[in-house]
Amino acid sequence: MHRPPEGSRSVSLPPTLQPYADAWTHSIEAISELVQPLVEGEWNRRTPCPGWSVRDIVSHVIGMDCEMLGDPRPIHTLPRDLFHVTNEHQRYMEMQVDVRRHHTAPEMTSELEYTIIRRNRQLRNESRDPGAKVRGPLGTEQTLEEAMRYRAFDVWVHEQDLRAALGRPGNLDSPGAYITRDELLAALPKVVEEAGAPAGSATVFDVHGPVEFLRTVRLDAEGRGSIDSAPSLGPTVSLTLDWETYVRLACGRVPADVVADRIKAEGDPELTAAIFLAFAVTK
Repeated sequence: MHRPPEGSRSVSLPPTLQPYADAWTHSIEAISELVQPLVEGEWNRRTPCPGWSVRDIVSHVIGMDCEMLGDPRPIHTLPRDLFHVTNEHQRYMEMQVDVRRHHTAPEMTSELEYTIIRRNRQLRNESRDPGAKVRGPLGTEQTLEEAMRYRAFDVWVHEQDLRAALGRPGNLDSPGAYITRDELLAALPKVVEEAGAPAGSATVFDVHGPVEFLRTVRLDAEGRGSIDSAPSLGPTVSLTLDWETYVRLACGRVPADVVADRIKAEGDPELTAAIFLAFAVTK
């Protein structure tokens, strides 16, 4: 199927939205390339995303981009035995997945291709303001900028799920990785607050690998967290880990005890344990 040339630019996309469009394009093309050659049985492989197979991940990606296109959601009743579905948000997300559970490999790849073509066309013609309100999950409203940022984040994380399931590592420093970094860092102060860190404390996160950063979460006298890139001389907790492990933990793909050998933790052990319990920020 014909696609716009690699690196083609929208004539109308506002500059604040272009990085999200570029990152989404990079990841969705990678996903398409990963799944195109798969035989039927490989679509059923488990991924690190709880309860979801390769087919389920691709179904979710298709479904969420169809919602960005304004398509109506499927009318579908979920089975009662989906044990990984425990709340309304998960039920909402599962609908686009379960409705495709019996689709064949050719049906999956052709729908993915068609969705990519439609979304590329939408992005090329996008003229709405970044602050324009669009439909979000569960009937919520979000700005177009928020929606596009979240799509870039979501698609990159699911690309990594597929790479893990298929034994095809890569793109840990692609454009979507940096949007994911910013999305996860924005949630860090809340993680440290929820872990019960004491007022006036500092927690340092030192991440190395394809994406590197050092950030300190400081709690003020009221226990409210803020984040900066200055090191702390006497942190309550200091955590050193690689980027891939950080993503897997923050996206709820693995508990800390399974990857303990990849984490260097110094300081208060109880607070360290509490931080890792609160660390997963995706729903």
